[in-house]
Amino acid sequence: MAAPAPATATTTTTRAHALLIPYPCSGHINPTLHFARLLHSAGVLVTFVNTEHNHALMVERARGRGHAHDVVDDVFMWGFRYVAIPDGLAPSSERGAQDHYSMGLLRAVVTHCAGHLRALIVRLNSDAAAAAGASSSAALSPVTCVVASELMSFALDVAADLGLPSYMLWGTSACGLACGRAVGELRRRGHVPLKDESDLTNGYLDTPIDWIAGMPAVRLGDISSFVRTLDPQCFALRVEEDEANSCARARGLILNTFEDLESDVLHALRDEFPRVYTIGPLAAAMHRAQQCHGHGRSAAVAPPAPGLSLWEEDSKCMSWLDAQADGSVLYVSFGSLAVLSLEQLAELAWGLAASNRPFLWVVRPGLVVGDRGADALPEDFLAETRGRCFIAEWCAQEQVLRHRAVGGFLTHSGWNSTTESIWSGVPMLCWPGFADQYINCRYACEEWGIGLRLDETLRREQVTARVEELMGGGGDTDDRAREMRRRAAEWKAKAEAAATAPGGSSYESLDRLVEDLRLAVAEADAEAELATATPTTQGRR
Repeated sequence: MAAPAPATATTTTTRAHALLIPYPCSGHINPTLHFARLLHSAGVLVTFVNTEHNHALMVERARGRGHAHDVVDDVFMWGFRYVAIPDGLAPSSERGAQDHYSMGLLRAVVTHCAGHLRALIVRLNSDAAAAAGASSSAALSPVTCVVASELMSFALDVAADLGLPSYMLWGTSACGLACGRAVGELRRRGHVPLKDESDLTNGYLDTPIDWIAGMPAVRLGDISSFVRTLDPQCFALRVEEDEANSCARARGLILNTFEDLESDVLHALRDEFPRVYTIGPLAAAMHRAQQCHGHGRSAAVAPPAPGLSLWEEDSKCMSWLDAQADGSVLYVSFGSLAVLSLEQLAELAWGLAASNRPFLWVVRPGLVVGDRGADALPEDFLAETRGRCFIAEWCAQEQVLRHRAVGGFLTHSGWNSTTESIWSGVPMLCWPGFADQYINCRYACEEWGIGLRLDETLRREQVTARVEELMGGGGDTDDRAREMRRRAAEWKAKAEAAATAPGGSSYESLDRLVEDLRLAVAEADAEAELATATPTTQGRR
């Protein structure tokens, strides 16, 4: 009997069906949703896995927009399926910013979710087998691969156990991944954990780390917030190390970045991983999904898929921006998880007030310790800044950053915010505080030339001075501001070229990824055919 022909992406009738599972917070869910829409626009079937808590929130928002029907279990919106598994916490448990630093949700997810995910995939594929040939929709097609965001590496093991290929969607920077993979060597060299609490303030965090492949020398303190520990068993540092190293168990590594932005570190990563796909900035790449909705053949524009937010977006801020001069507004937001002390809030508020610049500030509930929001702003602050300040509980950040009036972004340097700012051509004032935010800040300020840094201890005088330097306050500050705007415009053009047009590095990388998803299906079909043929062949001997 002749051997089966070598598998190619065109030798199978089974459609690629990707099951995506992000870590259950908005900073992971929203970029994974962007990626899901990119896959769907390329003809890949998609099932999106939420936790039950977040699934309920997303469906509620979708119903409010008239997009979802009254269904209890699987939900179909924007062409693909949403399903849910338990997160391991009680319904009344805290899952927001206050939990973020204690990591209760993370501990629950890594402990409880693997079994639920395995059962889900088994159910989906059993349903598909029972309805074989009936439909090509995601509802009746077997899952052919698993894509997990970082912090969900248990999904790689579940996929392997079920005989499915897996991919890691690393939602932070390539340099952040390289830093995570360096943690083990930091331990061996004695850099972490810290020896004494004085190491936090005596300059020890300025120790140069000059041996990470593909990266320039960086400060120890810029590797991650988690190096600031005296605990040899620090849970957060161990998770960061384990998750970064887990990428080796995946068939492919998917990164929300683009080649020009992190070329050296990407080159180094490719020495370790055979398949690295750069598909970012995802905010820019979404234009491809909108232009190619309908498996790449239709000119129709897809309706925007909702992200996950606990707060309603304040549309009035856009009208306020419309009334401001071009490039005059400082946008201030620290994402969905940062928590400020009352002292930090006051220093920031009065520093902004003294700048005499118009600013749009997102002050969400929970931004301030004690689960407080705008009610914690200093007395007389709103009166002092009346007419040049807009306080929003939440806003559509991508739209804000693309608005002509926005000339600067005071940010926590989360990777989603960083890439959205790059794609929008907006220089940044960086105040990192958690995980990879330090290395993102370092690159924005020193490698890409589009940022300024605030000290870890906020001082109102420095806030005012840095705002003037970022926005241009006369004299030398105008020259520095012009140079940052020039560099930001260059990076914006590079980001758009990479992600939105044929020939761009991220555009072509996505095509290669989709081809690999289909190739993996063909390989599995070929193996199944060989396994079926083998008993017959043996019987003839």
